[in-house]
Amino acid sequence: MADRLSPLDLMTKLISFPTVSRDSNLPLVDWVEDYLDSHGIAAHRFYNEERDKAAIFAHVGPGIEGGVVLSGHTDVVPVDGQPWASDPWTVVERDGKYFGRGTCDMKGFDALSLWALVEAKYRDISRPLQIALSFDEEVGCTGAPPMIERILQTLPRASAVIVGEPSMMQAVTGHKGGQGFWVDVRGFEVHSSIAYRGVSAIMEAAKIINWANEVNAEEAAKTPDAMATLFDPPYTTLHTGLIEGGTAANITAKHCGFDLGFRAVPGDDTGAWRRRVLDRIAEVEAGMKAVHPDAGIDVTPRFGVPGLKPEQQGEAEALVRAITGDNATHVVSYGTEAGQFQERGYSAVVCGPGDIAQAHQPDEFITVEQFNAGHDFMRNLLERL
Repeated sequence: MADRLSPLDLMTKLISFPTVSRDSNLPLVDWVEDYLDSHGIAAHRFYNEERDKAAIFAHVGPGIEGGVVLSGHTDVVPVDGQPWASDPWTVVERDGKYFGRGTCDMKGFDALSLWALVEAKYRDISRPLQIALSFDEEVGCTGAPPMIERILQTLPRASAVIVGEPSMMQAVTGHKGGQGFWVDVRGFEVHSSIAYRGVSAIMEAAKIINWANEVNAEEAAKTPDAMATLFDPPYTTLHTGLIEGGTAANITAKHCGFDLGFRAVPGDDTGAWRRRVLDRIAEVEAGMKAVHPDAGIDVTPRFGVPGLKPEQQGEAEALVRAITGDNATHVVSYGTEAGQFQERGYSAVVCGPGDIAQAHQPDEFITVEQFNAGHDFMRNLLERL
């Protein structure tokens, strides 16, 4: 009989694969598929267009609908330039914590899910258990939607999805959604002493970014509705985190590129927010072209993530609350793949071990206590199945 690895052994193995989003995750997927196959579990893949990344999913138990999906992602953020005290791709235990890239976000949960799936194979479960491990979550949750479509075509439809993003094992029933864009501004170069004859891509980009600040202030001043009050902050926000451009201090900039995105509270019309952003960009572009016809703005969509809406008598929420005993209300302002599962008709909840504050940080860690709490959760889930 093949070895049944412990959750810690599984996490250690998964973290040894440096699956940064810019790189392939296929070595990890190959290993997971082989491990599941060694226990008689058939896994399925969904590749990206370049076929250098894949999602992997599997089903254990009776071939009926109504199962539970354990959902995680395989990619992690880079470690470049971060001051790590130990090798980020090797799990190190010290001071009651497991250190390594992905221990918290979210290969710790992936490992626990794989452990539970293999354990389920050797138990007489009456309700199916499925696992779904995606790619490209860290670059905008772009890998999950096509994976979900393939799961619906391949496996019996489950009725509850637990997305294991770090929540300190609390039941998170709502999160913001959002969309992101890359904005390329093309200016017209002249000497800065006669700037009015040219078009500065940087100055025009600044108009859009300043508009974002003004919109944030307007939204903050409004009285939030009941749904929005659950979130911090209780309104939809616009943000720019990256900007580049310019040639020299005395030349109107020919180019400026920046990211622009919004995080919307559930219930806000994301389509309306998208139109609002694009309308403001078009307005600035019209002013640029009035100065010189070669100036302009190109907008490239980068991602779109639906929010997770709290469900009335949601099955996934009820299951997690029954296991954890957590009856408080928890929502978060970051996005997850839970909204994408919910969008396809699944009942979904976010619940996983670890603190989101540790995600993406140098010396990322999950406490031993939280990892063990995740293990206890999986044991309890298997009993219920």
